[in-house]
Amino acid sequence: MADDDAAVKAKLAALESEVKADAAAARQRKEVALAKLRAQQQEQQQLKQRQAELLTKKKALPAAKPKDDDEDDMSNLGGALELATRANKVRGELAKKPQKGEKSWIKSGIASTALGPIGWLYAGSLREAVPASAVWLALALTLGKILPSILLMPVLFVVLPLSGIAGVVYALQYNRKGGRQRLFDKKDEPKQLKG
Repeated sequence: MADDDAAVKAKLAALESEVKADAAAARQRKEVALAKLRAQQQEQQQLKQRQAELLTKKKALPAAKPKDDDEDDMSNLGGALELATRANKVRGELAKKPQKGEKSWIKSGIASTALGPIGWLYAGSLREAVPASAVWLALALTLGKILPSILLMPVLFVVLPLSGIAGVVYALQYNRKGGRQRLFDKKDEPKQLKG
C-alpha cells in the first residue's frame, strides 16, 4: 500500500505541477493580451491627438487673414447692398396694385402657369407669345394623341412653372416700360445711317 500511496502522491504532484504550469501559461497569455490591448489604446490615443492637432491647425489658418482683404470685404458689402436694393425695388413693384393701363403680375403668372405660353399673350411681346402659343398648341395636340398623359406630367411640372415665371417677368416689364417688351432674343436696334 505504501507503493500505491507513493504512486498516488507522485501522480498528485505531477497533476498539481501541470495545473500550476497551465495557470502560469494562462496568466502569461493574459498579460500578453493586456499589453497588446494597452499598446492599441495608446496608438489610438496618439492618433486622436494628431487628428486634433491637424484640426486645430486647419481652423487656425482661415482665421488669420491678411489686412489687404478689407477692400474685398468692402466690395462684397457693396455687392450685397446693391442686391438688397434691387430686391427691395422688386418687392415694391410686386406689392403695389396695378393702376389703369398696367398689367397684374398675379394674373399673368397664374395664366402663364395654367395655360403655358398662351398666358404670355396677356402681357408679353406678341412677337414671342404668338409663335410660342402656336408651338405649344401643336405640341399639346400631337403629343396628347401619341403619348399617354401620365408620361407628359413630369415635363409639365417643369415647363409650366417656368412659363409662370416668364409671365410674371413679362407683366413687370410691361409696367416698367409702359408697353409689351421682349424677353427673349433681345438684340440692339440697328443704328440708322445718317444721310
